[in-house]
Amino acid sequence: MGREVAGARERREGRVLLFIPAYNCAPQIPRVLAQLTPDVRALLSEVIVVDNRSGDGTQAAAVAALSKLDGIAAKVLLNDDNYGLGGSHKVAFDYALTNRFDYVIVLHGDDQGSIADLAPLLRAGAHREVDCLLGARFMKGSRLSGYSPLRTFGNRVFNAIYSLAAGKRIYDLGSGLNVYAVSSLSDRAWLRHANDLTFNYHMILGSIAGRQRIRFFPLEWREDDQISNVKLVRQSLRVLGIAAAYAFDRRRFLETDHSGRPEGRYGYRVVFSHDALERVS
Repeated sequence: MGREVAGARERREGRVLLFIPAYNCAPQIPRVLAQLTPDVRALLSEVIVVDNRSGDGTQAAAVAALSKLDGIAAKVLLNDDNYGLGGSHKVAFDYALTNRFDYVIVLHGDDQGSIADLAPLLRAGAHREVDCLLGARFMKGSRLSGYSPLRTFGNRVFNAIYSLAAGKRIYDLGSGLNVYAVSSLSDRAWLRHANDLTFNYHMILGSIAGRQRIRFFPLEWREDDQISNVKLVRQSLRVLGIAAAYAFDRRRFLETDHSGRPEGRYGYRVVFSHDALERVS
């Protein structure tokens, strides 16, 4: 009966994949997976944690936490190499396309955001009305905790610069809680995007250039025990360079391969899997 009910819902509302990129976040990943309460799991078809070659026990922590969840299909994928945050997105996007999902949710594994901010929009079907439903830390209604005033100011400046370059108001360049219609990923233009932490900047510029339907939503964002992989000065220069390259020669920017892996192959292996109907022992 459970499989029949889930199948009917998916046919009516679409198959939803939750993708959690994870890198050296062993303390945080159990808290992220604990967000998947039964009412949240009812909105999802499958969960995949993509481990980008962590060295701190992230994989084992993810497997242990997923083993406690029932009523949802779940996998842990281990990248064949460290592909960067963008590369892990490419693994997940390809997985979503190959397995015929309709929507893919991105929720970062470092426990800065909460899927509870997205759940009401999913229940209302907001994701079915757009190509990209993007979390925004810096719009009205958002709540920041432990986020420094300097970083907040810097992000607002970059949002303004990118808005000018793209000709569309951008409230956040990449919060780590987003939803994409898989149909909007079918052209695989994202394979040309950078594999590092600037992947989301490329994504939003590509989405705007492709005239995709984009909606931002406010959320809560917090910094507690997370470890940042961002080198602020170097990252700031890169971010400015991306905006400048897009503004001065949009076509060339969009057609250039920024990935460093022009062959476009992102291999992985499944290290953990359980079916939606498997019960916790």
